[in-house]
Amino acid sequence: MPTAVVTDTAAYLTPEQIKKYHVTVLPITVILGEQQYKETEELDLPTFYNYLKTEKDLPTTSQVSMGQIEQAYDRLASEGYDSIISIHLSSGITSFMDNLRMFCKTYDKAKIYPFDSLVASAGEADLVLLAAALVQKGKTPEQIMPKLEELRSTRDVYFAVDDLKHLMRTGRLSNRSAFVGNLLNIKPLLTFDPEGKIVAIDKERTMKRCLRMILQKMQNNFEKVDYPILATVIDANNEEVAQNWVDQLQETFPDIRIARSQLGPAISVHTGEKTMGILWDRDWKTMLD
Repeated sequence: MPTAVVTDTAAYLTPEQIKKYHVTVLPITVILGEQQYKETEELDLPTFYNYLKTEKDLPTTSQVSMGQIEQAYDRLASEGYDSIISIHLSSGITSFMDNLRMFCKTYDKAKIYPFDSLVASAGEADLVLLAAALVQKGKTPEQIMPKLEELRSTRDVYFAVDDLKHLMRTGRLSNRSAFVGNLLNIKPLLTFDPEGKIVAIDKERTMKRCLRMILQKMQNNFEKVDYPILATVIDANNEEVAQNWVDQLQETFPDIRIARSQLGPAISVHTGEKTMGILWDRDWKTMLD
């Protein structure tokens, strides 16, 4: 019973990961003015960030359509896959998962296992990589789905945006009223709540102070767990700061595995340029037995 794994470009898997684990990745559409682009396929980061800096009309996104989903599922079914694990962007910031669950009720060419990442970026990627690695080990969807739930339960993430205007404009900040006002020179610290919604929890004057606060939260969390940790530094076109965060992570927590991930246009539309964050969860490579 061959099983396929499907996700979207908000996971920001590398080309090497996609090839190694045979993951089907569906592009989110990014709209710049009157032009529509498939993320990663048709829109590179320099073009996107240059648009952010120079154009008055702010970009928007369009979620993966059920037509794209059906086409991908049909292709996989024609290739002999009779089960498909489909892991996607948080239902707290898009209606896609609700639409997918409705679609799956009538789709009959393969058995679909939809899974809500309740996050984006590296958190989504870790789930996809775990699922795909378990598929390669011959595990069934019934064996894999509880593992995904277990991994998701170990996750925590905090990120700081340069300002809140993009999140507030696109409506992705759930508790915006608490942070409306004078935010000049403030770096809001945000996280995903248990429902997968983005919430602001604090604000600092600098990214350095945000990092200090995140490291303290990590320390508090690590003291309570007994499993290996994977921490991913995430940035939106902020290479120098990201490397500094990696260096400080390695110095503070020398025993954890550290990875890097860069936000692409579909998420940066909402967070803006220079966003920084750290996501951590159980190291999925230790969950393959």
